[in-house]
Amino acid sequence: MKPFTIALTLSHFGHSLRGLALASLLLPLGAAAQTTGPGSVSGSLVEEGTSQPVPFSDVLLLRAADSTFVAVAQTSEQGTFKAASLPLGTYLLRVQDLNYKPLRRRFTLTEAAPALQLPGLKMSAATATKLGEVLVTGTKATVVEELGKRVINVEKDLGSVGGTAANVLQNVPSVSVDVNGTVSMRGSSNLTILIDGKPAGTGNGGAGGPRLDQIPASRIAQVEVITNPSAKYDASGGGGVINLITKKEAKNGTNGTATLLVGTRDKYSGNLSLSRKVGKATWSASYNGRDVTFGSRGRSEQTALLSLGEQPQTVRTTQAGTGRETHRNHSVEVGVQLELPKDQSLSLSVSPGTEQNLEGEGQDLTQQTGSAPVQRVRGQQDLDVKVNILEYSSDYRRTWAAHKGRELTANLGGVRIDATAPVVQRQYAEPGSVQVPQPGARQLLAVVADIQYGKVDYTHPFAEGKGRLEVGAKFERQANKGSNKFGYASESRPDEFQDDPTRSLTYTSEQLVPAAYVTVQRPLGAKWSTQVGLRSEYTRMSGTVEGGVGITQRGSLNQDYLNFFPSANISRELGQEPGQNRLQLSYARRLNRPNFMQQLPLDIYQDPRSYRRGNARLQAEFSHNVELGHQMNLGQATITSTVFTRITTNSIQRLRYVDTVATRLAGPGAGLVTAETYLNFGTTTNIGAEFSLNQPLTKWWRLNASTSIYRAQIAANSFGNNRQTLVGTVRLNNSFTIRRTLDIQLSGNLRSASLTAQGRQLAQGQMDLALRQRLFSDRAALTLRVSDLFNTLEYRSEIETDALRSYRYAKDETRVGWLGFTWYVGASKPGKKIEAAPQGGGGFGG
Repeated sequence: MKPFTIALTLSHFGHSLRGLALASLLLPLGAAAQTTGPGSVSGSLVEEGTSQPVPFSDVLLLRAADSTFVAVAQTSEQGTFKAASLPLGTYLLRVQDLNYKPLRRRFTLTEAAPALQLPGLKMSAATATKLGEVLVTGTKATVVEELGKRVINVEKDLGSVGGTAANVLQNVPSVSVDVNGTVSMRGSSNLTILIDGKPAGTGNGGAGGPRLDQIPASRIAQVEVITNPSAKYDASGGGGVINLITKKEAKNGTNGTATLLVGTRDKYSGNLSLSRKVGKATWSASYNGRDVTFGSRGRSEQTALLSLGEQPQTVRTTQAGTGRETHRNHSVEVGVQLELPKDQSLSLSVSPGTEQNLEGEGQDLTQQTGSAPVQRVRGQQDLDVKVNILEYSSDYRRTWAAHKGRELTANLGGVRIDATAPVVQRQYAEPGSVQVPQPGARQLLAVVADIQYGKVDYTHPFAEGKGRLEVGAKFERQANKGSNKFGYASESRPDEFQDDPTRSLTYTSEQLVPAAYVTVQRPLGAKWSTQVGLRSEYTRMSGTVEGGVGITQRGSLNQDYLNFFPSANISRELGQEPGQNRLQLSYARRLNRPNFMQQLPLDIYQDPRSYRRGNARLQAEFSHNVELGHQMNLGQATITSTVFTRITTNSIQRLRYVDTVATRLAGPGAGLVTAETYLNFGTTTNIGAEFSLNQPLTKWWRLNASTSIYRAQIAANSFGNNRQTLVGTVRLNNSFTIRRTLDIQLSGNLRSASLTAQGRQLAQGQMDLALRQRLFSDRAALTLRVSDLFNTLEYRSEIETDALRSYRYAKDETRVGWLGFTWYVGASKPGKKIEAAPQGGGGFGG
């Protein structure tokens, strides 16, 4: 949510008048909030120094995760207050009284301790000044830290303006995003990507789901990063779960936002989101559009020892290219949420969308065999990817007013993706100064992917707050049908391609995963709490490859296996107040299923000299994850530290090697042809630690700092000893409130070099600067952002084996200026939220 402002014009310090005015402003919020639950909080306020009761003060209760309003209570003449029927969870308590300084407390209501007492809260007297207009302002923290979970409030993160979900995740501690859009956390790219808790495909850019760099940041409200999920979550994703929560409105009337962004060098993005609540129905519609063009350049150098004749020869190649990429995404979503009788609700949504990615790169290629003269070739590669996406979903929820905490939810939906990707490659010989075009080659990839899923979850609380039972079942199906056609052009007709049946293939793939789980959460006395769970998943994978006369890659893929995934969590409250000082130990068994593109043996060329091929014999990898975390709240500061270890068996690694057959067939001057594939290796053990601090340094400056260091290990299997190194990351986010309506954010991240299966990826880092000026009484906002301020973000990797040495460098256009304008419609105006973070309002120095 956005910052807000509430103005109260009062002529004196009268408690009753102030209480009535603030209560009347909060009445619509209180009516909209659903405060039904077994929890309660009570206490009393006393004046510091005199210990006299403080009557008629307003006590606000806010959700800690997003600072939204939950309830308000007012102290009695004796200074006591009480708020009941609160859902369990973590809260921020804020006391507002014009005669006293604001008082804040953070607390947690749990099954073990649903009722909390806060006697004798001391109020410090405020400086007596003549009051004309009281401004209650607030901002939400960019990153909310919890044990085992982080919540990133995207709307507050100015560093993602104009960007995508991949840019959002770059702000998350321990997370890195490479040049291909692949996300890794704590050294593992085995992550599960969800959108509103539902499958987003195979995730991490795999076929069957959207890439994170294709989801606009303007569509996202929050990102949940769960580092060690319980048995309630899918077992896939040994590195954790990332849940993208999209924007929604449920207020009365018509509400929404409209945003337009313009970036340097042909970059445009827009978003319109509207909702209207009429009676028991809330209707919503949104549009997201993005048309951006980026420049890029890259260079690779490779040296290989090949047996191309009687004696082994050293072959050296270089490839330097410059290009442009254009990404056009358009999506529409419409939906309705219905409030049904007997505490039931039903929501339906459908979202069609289109994507087009145009890429063109000119390449200078050289090759030298032994001491022979250097041969030079000019190449050109063009790519035109077109994707149609249809997402649909239905959700049902049932609660029982007489049984607080009992809940039944069900979800049914799917995703259909239809994509084509023609890759055209041409080379030009250079006799003298005249370029002679050679016949080009085209690889036409086409795929239709279908994902269907359904799940049911039930929560049953035990009597007298003695914990709860959660059970659920889920079924998911992923089906893919595609083709991979090679074609060649003639010298007389260079733009017309004829299919080559000897190299053209068709394939099918289907994966079925039925699953069920049970978890039990119980308190162990006043300070201890534990949760144990077990999940079972059966995996059935089948696929076929047909076509390609005489090609050995034809065949079938069949795998099926049943596995069980236990999880356990035990926590201990160390302080007097719940949530103030907490220690937690958790364990979970996870797996990583290879997607069908990693398993089906298709040759997909990435450039004229490299291609990727799947491995039909690739098996799933399994991991044992253990975390020990500690969280402490010191006043307004939150300090979180975690020690973790991950033991992975049957580890999946990506390897690159020289294809001597393809190199020989390519002919003199064409250069080395290398291939990437996937193999199962041995066991790896990664151990590390993380530390984060969320601290307001002054009234106008908030710091969020995080760092992690872990030992990354690569299993070597039969290729030698395991390789290991230390990897570190640092992330700093500074938020400044220059004045009440102007915010500035300066952030930066740095990651050290990390290991790959055959080499390493070198260090990288960047710094971003952004500011937001709120306009027209918070009805609009103007945002300016410059990403990669010093243009330092680049991708560099090295490979060194007995037969191949390689260095690759890629530099995309990462320094981009974005100017955006947002208009808030109806109750979506930022002033409708109560926030709890320390405020500025008075410029530097308060």
